[in-house]
Amino acid sequence: MITFHNPLHHLHAPVHEFFRGERVPCFEKPARADYVEARLTERGHVLLAPDQDSSAVLARIHAPRYLQFLQTAWAQWLALDPANAQVQPFPSVWPVRTLRSDIEPDNFVAKLGLYSMDNGTPLAAGSWQAAKAGADAAASAAARVAAGARAAFCCTRPPGHHAGPDFMGGYCLLNNAAVAAQWLRDQGAARVAVLDVDYHHGNGTQSIFYDRADVLFVSIHGDPRTEYPFYLGHADETGEGAGAGCNLNLPLAAGSSVQTWFAALEQACARIAGHGAEALVVSLGLDTFEGDPISRFALASADFLRLGERLARLGLPTVFVLEGGYAAADLGTNAVNVLEGFEQG
Repeated sequence: MITFHNPLHHLHAPVHEFFRGERVPCFEKPARADYVEARLTERGHVLLAPDQDSSAVLARIHAPRYLQFLQTAWAQWLALDPANAQVQPFPSVWPVRTLRSDIEPDNFVAKLGLYSMDNGTPLAAGSWQAAKAGADAAASAAARVAAGARAAFCCTRPPGHHAGPDFMGGYCLLNNAAVAAQWLRDQGAARVAVLDVDYHHGNGTQSIFYDRADVLFVSIHGDPRTEYPFYLGHADETGEGAGAGCNLNLPLAAGSSVQTWFAALEQACARIAGHGAEALVVSLGLDTFEGDPISRFALASADFLRLGERLARLGLPTVFVLEGGYAAADLGTNAVNVLEGFEQG
């Protein structure tokens, strides 16, 4: 399968995050993509550098002031104190209900809170460069599919599906799946479907396309009543305005069986087929794996072959975009199993 990787992903390498109130080493780390690249190479896949610039598409799915903030955040942080080069910034205040979000504050930490949905998306010196290169990789994969390829894979980090129009969250800065979907639309696909199979609901992708009829969003994920991102991903969220009926959430209880998960996949595939999509983007989160440290489904490595085979039967030109998956050593095997299951399907 055509595979684009992110040659700059190592530039995003924050040291720690907060998990259940404790400061811990980052789960979203460079080794994740390294393992995937190693397995891809072992199985004969050629890793291509991005050859498309995603800037124009990014400006269509993210707010201009948010993109400006991401590009300048580290410089702003250092301008406060050069010693901040050794310190990770985290937000400590957010504009929740009754507070205003239309005026950007001058204070950096307040500004960081304005553009963050949580304090679980640490920044590093090269975060913007890494995220932008990942968006370029997603655009490059979509460009190949738009030009006639059956499928392409974007192997990148940081992931993207929690990043919304004007906020970061859940390790995500730029929404790579939305970049791919918008690129396909711009290249002539009248309707595109985005299928998110990450354990965590792709709240950012849903938010970007929620009022649009041209992009169907379907997600299978842990029930947000107990699982991150908590505040979006319920079954009654079906789209609004022109997008009414173009959003399908399939939340499952934590600990749901593999059989239950694949039954939800059948629902998802039926909805995609009924939508008349001309292309498919798969937010390929692999934290549904039984060994994942922060998720609670139980797919085995062989089940990812089955996932790829089922998606192939949709018969759609497909872009796969890597999302979550934090059992790093197994991530490569699981990702390649999906791709090879698709190619064999």
